[in-house]
Amino acid sequence: MARMTSREFNQDTGRAKKAAERGPVFITDRGRAAHVLLSIEDYNRLARRSGTIADLLAMPGGEDVEFEAPKLGDAALRPAEFD
Repeated sequence: MARMTSREFNQDTGRAKKAAERGPVFITDRGRAAHVLLSIEDYNRLARRSGTIADLLAMPGGEDVEFEAPKLGDAALRPAEFD
């Protein structure tokens, strides 16, 4: 797994493309992963694959995925009505 800053990516896309042939390249903005560059083979494999979010997060590099579940407001918490 490779990492590049946005500046490095903009200055040397050739190096990024070569790195993507070996695996995903995480492109960071201000130190946080913002984009991922994949080879077309990796992309096609992911596009054909079906699975749960847990399966996707378990993939190599999945530990860098940031996910925060949306918070429920008080309005969403009410007793069920059975009529």
